[in-house]
Amino acid sequence: MDQPVPISDPSAPPPRSLRERMTVPALAFGGMLYAVMQTVVIPLLPDLPRLTGSSPGAVSWMVTATLLSGAVLTPVLGRAGDMYGKRRVLIAGLGLMVVGSVMCALSSDIRVLITARALQGAASAVVPLSISILRDELPPERTGSAVALMSATVGIGAALGLPLAALIVQYADWHVMFWATAGLGASGVAAVWWAVRESPVREPGRFDVVGALGLAVGLVCLLLGIVEGGEWGWGSARVLGLFFGAVGVLGLWWWQQLRTREPLVDLRLVARPRVGLSHVAALLTGFAFYSNSLVTAQLVQAPEATGYGLGLSIVATGLVLLPGGIVMLVFSPVSARLSAKYGPRVTLVIGTAVIALGYVVRIADSRDLWMIIVGASVVGLGTTFAYSALPTLILRAVPPGQTASANGVNVLMRTIGQAMCSAAVVAVLVRHTSPVAGTPVPTLHGYLLAFGMAGVVALLACTAALTIPGDPVTGGTRRARGRTKGVRDGAMEGA
Repeated sequence: MDQPVPISDPSAPPPRSLRERMTVPALAFGGMLYAVMQTVVIPLLPDLPRLTGSSPGAVSWMVTATLLSGAVLTPVLGRAGDMYGKRRVLIAGLGLMVVGSVMCALSSDIRVLITARALQGAASAVVPLSISILRDELPPERTGSAVALMSATVGIGAALGLPLAALIVQYADWHVMFWATAGLGASGVAAVWWAVRESPVREPGRFDVVGALGLAVGLVCLLLGIVEGGEWGWGSARVLGLFFGAVGVLGLWWWQQLRTREPLVDLRLVARPRVGLSHVAALLTGFAFYSNSLVTAQLVQAPEATGYGLGLSIVATGLVLLPGGIVMLVFSPVSARLSAKYGPRVTLVIGTAVIALGYVVRIADSRDLWMIIVGASVVGLGTTFAYSALPTLILRAVPPGQTASANGVNVLMRTIGQAMCSAAVVAVLVRHTSPVAGTPVPTLHGYLLAFGMAGVVALLACTAALTIPGDPVTGGTRRARGRTKGVRDGAMEGA
């Protein structure tokens, strides 16, 4: 008896090629590379003054330069991606990161190192550009999980980068670390070039050079004042001048953007409650998230003579933070399913509430190692939900041609939140110190105050999320509309 010949379903999607299957992993790898690049310099900071023959203040610019350039370039490159091609700009950003790594690997001059780190800040646009590519290239049923994974790469890469860099610094010449990041970056460029095709979605026009310069000057004044306020004095003429300059320049920039036909940032979109409140939530979430890794790293490395410190090495510190990165990787699909079923606003509310709960755990017990790991992982879990929901909120609220620039602004708000967190944590810890072996060391009370401050900010982020207007189309509604459209189309064809 002849076997029936299987008939393929004409409505089924065609099988995906290897390149199409590798699109999401390639973009996620690029996101992790950016996070690794941000963290690898941290183990070097205590020794860099001796290695480079420079002052600690000059060495701190190895971090500050990346922060400033990243804040400026993220919205600029996002807008360029919308206009000229997201894949092209993404490869350029990763390429500048590789160039910066090679420069660091070849030099010990602090001026060259700071310049190189500023170049590496261009990679900050990787995440918003990648999210925009995913929206353009993936079917709707796969976009949510891919965006959630892309958002989680920030925490995953940071958790992996710190112990990796510490191991290299401990057992090899410090330049080897930058050769390693250059090699990884080159692999990321090759992966994106091979696996990611250029998105056809564009918004042609003239690039707003005046807007880009105004935003750059305003952000540099703002962030430089925040970052250096503790060192220079919050009431000093330099810091006050920077803040007044930021207010003046950004005010003029806002006026110019509203009157430009093709602005760098469409402020009319920002004025929409779904977009503007999402940016506010991003700023507050960035603040709340950053305190977790920043304070934990100092807490576990504090000397045992303090009565609370564990005296861990930088390698062990990285391993303490690693479970949080694993949690972000494992639970990113869960956050995508939550957003698909209940909407990203609900996911954001849950995420920020979980972050606040994590800080309750941190305050309850910050002496036992296992409780420190549990508390840090709970904060990481909440961050996964929040960071995956934010870009999804933006994707649903802006037209396809402005996805990269809008998500670039959202990432910028997270960066500003992180900078504000760093300044606030330093201010709290400096005010709560006690001498240990003749050296002032932050007290446990100071660390708990920092955790409490971050928890309160997480609750403020939760409040901001609750005020975001509800999703116009939830997962169930979208599927129902899809079925209705299919029935209607079928009826029309039958007619």
